[in-house]
Amino acid sequence: MPAVTAPDWTVLPRTVAPRPGTEDRGVVSVTTAPQGYEGEGFPVRRAFAGVDPRLLDPFIHLDQMGEVEYAPGEPKGTPWHPHRGFETVTYMIDGVMDHQDTHGGGGSITDGDTQWMTAGSGLLHIETPPEWLVSSGGLFHGLQLWVNLPKADKWLPPHYQDLRASEVGLGTSPDAGALIRVIAGDVDGITGPGSTRTPMTMVHATVSPGAEVVLPWRTDFNALVYVMSGDGYAGHERRPIRTGQLAVLGHGETVTVGADSRQEARHSALEVVVLGGLPIREPIAWAGPFVMNTKAEVMQAFEDFQKGRLGTIPTVPHADVHGSLEP
Repeated sequence: MPAVTAPDWTVLPRTVAPRPGTEDRGVVSVTTAPQGYEGEGFPVRRAFAGVDPRLLDPFIHLDQMGEVEYAPGEPKGTPWHPHRGFETVTYMIDGVMDHQDTHGGGGSITDGDTQWMTAGSGLLHIETPPEWLVSSGGLFHGLQLWVNLPKADKWLPPHYQDLRASEVGLGTSPDAGALIRVIAGDVDGITGPGSTRTPMTMVHATVSPGAEVVLPWRTDFNALVYVMSGDGYAGHERRPIRTGQLAVLGHGETVTVGADSRQEARHSALEVVVLGGLPIREPIAWAGPFVMNTKAEVMQAFEDFQKGRLGTIPTVPHADVHGSLEP
């Protein structure tokens, strides 16, 4: 997992150790993500499956895409598809993915880049590996998070943010045993580049074997810890968690994640994504690629899509418009 890193963690800003008496969050539940396939057939883990949506709010959906080593000719993406009423956050850890939408957004993301798309009132979108990657094959791994929009923002014009790995906020735990990458929000003064409609924080942390990280966390945010790889624990009770598991945490001022002293052979550390956001607490009507407040709004979205009101597929290939990251 290269993403973005630093050759010497000890020179990075460090979070402050929690004060005595600080309320550390406990674990409410641990669930294991079922595996399936998305788009044209790339493997995913459905991180939020089986979790009460009220505990996830403002988040709706999280897929871990891969980790998979493709042979030549195997890399796959998704065909053109619509979105309305929420934001998609695609975080690429390994490999390259090209994006294009019908509102003028697009680009290529790789190794720690993030494509943050606010679908708002609606658009069409495509995600594909570049042709050279299809020819060569290679490692593919990433995350896609869906963030709900409040009713007042669901009809905003679509907006696109191209967040580069070099912009990600970097810091460490007080003993430099964990590398903290802040993609959105703020963690003890370490700020991520993502501009969010819904107040939230997104962190990718690498925790060295035997190390622990305690993140200060807004008390009005929820807190979710998803394990991309490795073995460790979460919460003040040190509840065991492992690859493909999601821990939902309760109320508190800090989030604790630790790594077991022994890790799996393929990865040298515990890799987690920590999410938190301000609950929207509005009705949700969700069907396929549309997340609205009422069933009638969802039916209207399907009608608008079928009648071409969310845009038409461009005739110029994506790479000819935006260029593509080549090795």
